[in-house]
Amino acid sequence: MQRYLLDGLDDVEVDNLPLILSVANLCYKSCMKLLERCLEMVVRSNLDMITLEKTLPPDVIKQITDSRLSLGLVSPEDKGFPNKHVRRILRVLDSSDVELVRMLLKEGRTNLDDAFALHYAVEHCDSRITTELLDIAVADVNHTNPRGYTVLHTAARRRDPKIIVSLLVKGARPSDLTFDGRKAVQISRRLTRHGDYFGNTEEGKPSPNERLCIEILEQAERCDPQLGEASVSLAMAGDCQPGKLLYLENRVALARIMFPIEARVAMDIARVDGTLEFTLGSSSNPPTKMHWPTVDLNENPFKMNDEHLARMRALSKTVELGKRFFPRCSNVLDKIMDDENASLEREASSERKRRFHDLQDTLLKAFSEDKDEYASRTAISNPQSNPRINMQLVGHSSNVDRSRKGEQQLG
Repeated sequence: MQRYLLDGLDDVEVDNLPLILSVANLCYKSCMKLLERCLEMVVRSNLDMITLEKTLPPDVIKQITDSRLSLGLVSPEDKGFPNKHVRRILRVLDSSDVELVRMLLKEGRTNLDDAFALHYAVEHCDSRITTELLDIAVADVNHTNPRGYTVLHTAARRRDPKIIVSLLVKGARPSDLTFDGRKAVQISRRLTRHGDYFGNTEEGKPSPNERLCIEILEQAERCDPQLGEASVSLAMAGDCQPGKLLYLENRVALARIMFPIEARVAMDIARVDGTLEFTLGSSSNPPTKMHWPTVDLNENPFKMNDEHLARMRALSKTVELGKRFFPRCSNVLDKIMDDENASLEREASSERKRRFHDLQDTLLKAFSEDKDEYASRTAISNPQSNPRINMQLVGHSSNVDRSRKGEQQLG
């Protein structure tokens, strides 16, 4: 096993060396050659000490530091570590206290770019920390670290769709290259297994993060987000804000059922969870089938308030993000929503026709019955006025006369 790893060590990416070194250090005597070789490669690599500290034990860190000092790769003053002001910011990021980061920045001793704080947050912290740092809006989202990685390159290694979309929304460039000529999407592809990318995902099941990251980065490179209304159904709503709100609620609820990961990414960035869901008395849980609530404006007039408007803005942004970064999912939702709306319109139209014909038949039947009843009453009250009865009477009188004449002839 050790020989196999040694033979392939030169082809291993630099970022994977600390992991192999950590395992070799655990094996120690049984992997001594592998340990020495990995240690030598890490010492001469451009891996920063902060990254190494996150992966390796203190005794190995000391060996790396001493070796780099002896080779003149780092200065004796800092030994390759950042200054204390930068380290304070990074420690605060580890504690997830972004407000304290703001306070440290106000001191003016360092800034987020010099501390490579975005790189650090993307690689080591929760995605929420990255979002909050981006909201401070004082860091260059395309800043390059000493290894030639932008923040987006680092995010591509982590393979978190939410972080990647957050960076792209803030202006990260997917076309930027590392020192060795790789783009973010190439980094993501290199780290993705064949089965995760090409495997089929059942409807309603989460898509693999690796595949989503590649799709997002590929779509960002194409720079051709879908334009116009979310769908025909939304366009038909026109200026009717309640209609738009109901449409958006249904669309996002459907997206949560069919594409849970994609929907969650878009909703988190749009901050939908901070708004009040407009349900019209329905359950707050996503529906299991299409649900189109209606409002009786005669009985309960509906007025849009600030909460409804905030909700509509958040849902609209969710749909926009879906169209921009998940066009495949967005197209499916467009078709379903438009087909459902057309089906409802057809059903409503056929129902109106059926009710019209039923009403017409009822009216005709009632009219015929009234006419017959009127004719009968008229005939009973005034026999002379009914030509049918008069004819019957005339015919009966003629028969009587003929009968009498016949009797006279026989007599």
